[in-house]
Amino acid sequence: MKRTQTQWLFLTLAIAVFLLVPFLSLRGQTGSLVIPLGLDLNMPVPKDNPLTPAKIALGKRLFNDNRLSADETMSCASCHDPQHNFSDQRMAALGIYGRRGPRRVPRLINRAYGSSFFWDGRAASLEAQVLQPIANPNEMGMTVDEALQRIKADRSYRRDFKRAFKGQPTSQNIAQALASYVRSILSGNSPYDRYMNGDQTALTASQQRGLELFRGKANCIACHSGPNFTDEKFHNTGIGWRVNSFDDDGRFAVTHNEADRGAFKTPTLRDVANSPPYTHQGRLASLKDLIDFYDAGGNPNPHLDPQLHPLHLSAQEKQDLIDFLGALNGAPN
Repeated sequence: MKRTQTQWLFLTLAIAVFLLVPFLSLRGQTGSLVIPLGLDLNMPVPKDNPLTPAKIALGKRLFNDNRLSADETMSCASCHDPQHNFSDQRMAALGIYGRRGPRRVPRLINRAYGSSFFWDGRAASLEAQVLQPIANPNEMGMTVDEALQRIKADRSYRRDFKRAFKGQPTSQNIAQALASYVRSILSGNSPYDRYMNGDQTALTASQQRGLELFRGKANCIACHSGPNFTDEKFHNTGIGWRVNSFDDDGRFAVTHNEADRGAFKTPTLRDVANSPPYTHQGRLASLKDLIDFYDAGGNPNPHLDPQLHPLHLSAQEKQDLIDFLGALNGAPN
């Protein structure tokens, strides 16, 4: 009897360790950050920039500080507005002195899971991405060194950097703090996530039909796959094709591979219903416009993605897809 009880005790302990190890490992990588339902618990975090509450708090302060722009009128949050799912509602980015960028502001939700950054993927990490808007003359119009000097002049910043990094502000740890904050911008626990976790009442009948279309006839899942509804790859939908050429070469400008001309990163569909307008140029004003575009098979051009073709969706099927996309709205933190 005692032997049986001992065996059960060891078996119970082994199961507990097996279940807890992933969470203990996660805590070591992400500090106290809570991963919402539906997202991958294995968040990729660089070994040289583990998440800590102090870094996230410092990054949030930097993200909202207008002093990181040349005329002190704009912060990262001016374009990546938390009230608009960390984007804005413009077709193109608006920087200092009213300067317009060539593309729509990309959303920052769940970019912790990204493998490359910007619409054209020119940055390989968040740490490489976050300083570029500061130095872009059409965005914040500073040099990184000028921004660093402003931060160093602030005693409270020096205190916060010492707390987060045990040292003084540098361009590297500014990037690490900003990247840490962006990694904390997560959205999950949507009706779709609750449905997939066993709550059969979380989706309406229309949303359930939309889910089947998403996975089947409409084939949205070919590109919008995985927990974050993006394959993190680059696709040519023809949205910028104009009279035998593209008005934006997209990924081609990075790779110089002709096959990448007109290709852009697949955005996440999480919270997409709350984030118009759509595409890298904001040319599609509503989800209806977006679905009509894909139903037509995109815009034909020499490098159109082979996954795109006319879908022949009915009016009801289009509405079901729209309703399903609404079920991807979560609770951004």
